[in-house]
Formats: sequence, C-alpha cells, structure tokens
Amino acid sequence: MAYNLLKGKRGIIFGALNDASIAWKVAERASEEGAQIVLTNTPVACRMGTIDELAKKTNATIIPADATSVDDLEKLFVQAQEVMGGKIDFVLHSVAMSVNMRKKRTYDDLDYGFLNKTLDISAISFHKMIQTAKKLDAINENGSILALSYVAAQRTFFGYNDMADAKSLLESIARSFGYIYGREKGVRVNTISQSPTFTTAGGGIKGFDGLYDFSDRMSPLGNASADECADYCVVMFSDLTKKVTMQNLYHDGGFSSMGMSLRGMTQYEKSFIDENRDENGKIIYG
Repeated sequence: MAYNLLKGKRGIIFGALNDASIAWKVAERASEEGAQIVLTNTPVACRMGTIDELAKKTNATIIPADATSVDDLEKLFVQAQEVMGGKIDFVLHSVAMSVNMRKKRTYDDLDYGFLNKTLDISAISFHKMIQTAKKLDAINENGSILALSYVAAQRTFFGYNDMADAKSLLESIARSFGYIYGREKGVRVNTISQSPTFTTAGGGIKGFDGLYDFSDRMSPLGNASADECADYCVVMFSDLTKKVTMQNLYHDGGFSSMGMSLRGMTQYEKSFIDENRDENGKIIYG
C-alpha cells in the first residue's frame, strides 16, 4: 500500500544490482511512494546486473559511478540534479564488499591491501559521497541520507571478518557528518542496522546460513526482510522523521537487545549428544 510519503521528492540510490538487493527493494518502494529517483552503481555492476530492468520499472535514470571516486561522485550529483530538475532530497548508500572475505582470508591473517579496499568501498565511500554532496550543495535542506549497517559494528560475529571494522567506521561517519550537515543544512544522516539478509553481498559471508538461522531464532519478531527494510528506509526518507539524525537504527526484529531466546536455547540443547545427559535425559553442564 502506498501513502505518497515521498511525493515530489528526488533521490539517489546506490548499490542496486539485482532483485535480491536491498537497494533494489528500496528503489521500488521509493518509486511507489511518489519519488523520482536516479540509480547508480559501478560501471561494471551496471553491465553485469539487471539494473536496466529496475530502471524501467521505476522510471528511473541510471548514472554509473564508482562510489570510491570523488570525480565520479561529482559528475553523479551534478547529472542527477540536471536529470531530475532540482536538488536531491534523499540518498541511500548500500555499498559493501570485502576482498578478504572473498579470498577466504581470516581476520588474523588479513591482506592489508584488501583491508584498505574493504574500508574504502564499504565505509570511506560514504564519507566521500556526503562530502561531495555538501560541497556541491546538492541536497535540499531537511534532506535524508542513509547507509546500511549491521550489528557486527558493536559485537563480534564469527565469519564477518573485516566488514565489522568497515561497519564501525560507517556508523562513526554518520555521527560525525550528521552533526555538521544537520547544524548547517538540517540534513539528517543515519544508519540502519539490518537483520542478516539473503543478498549477493550476504552470500559471501562464511557460515551465512547458520548466522541467518541463529538470528531468526533469537529475534522475538524474527529476521527483517529486504522488503521490510525498504519500508523503513522510506519512512526515514520522509518528512515524518525530520528530527532523527546521527542514529544507528536497529531493524532486526529485536535481535540487538536479546541475550538468549527460548527458540535459541531449545535448538542449543538439541545439539548435546546423549553422553552429556543423565539417566533422566537432563543435560549435564560443566
């Protein structure tokens, strides 16, 4: 159901690759809510993905840009304003990649060249994007900037590797730039900490199936889907959240506040072999 929450607004969405992408879902929902949008991704991603299909569906313009290149970002913000006929009202940063994870390098055996790429693509690009937009005065007052994060920025998760460091930096950038941009232009900057979600990026995490199941069992509301995340992003782009800024907003079914759930404990207890139980079937600890 549409509520015209973004009627008359213009937005740029980074990172849509295929219909499994959260950015793809956000683009669909933003369009349904009345927004005019520009889609962007790296030139190679635009060629390899199915972004043309999304552009047709949402009546969007595609402007390829490498989010780590300031030159590309400058061209993107200038062209986006020309295409849409005015300043930008909202931006979604849904960009992340770890070469170390792809190469199966563990956290205690990182390639530092790969680490630099992880940080540049997954976090520093967010800073470059905001700084470029601010210098060009490309975003309207009371605009909204979002990036997608994960609870591994605060807690340790097996297999999440150097992406945890990148998400920590991403959230710090949102706070630091949120103060400056909010003070000067009323532009709000936030991150959304989403549940594990089956996307192209998520599939590269070691043991992702187990992580997804664990999170779902621990969360009282279960994992939040990509479609539900898109709904939340739309609310954050809208005028309903004008005073929300510098926040990391958990959208994870309650996972981030849990210690142990009944479903989690039940599954855990099932994992004990018979020799760890007494004659009455009770688990022997210790």
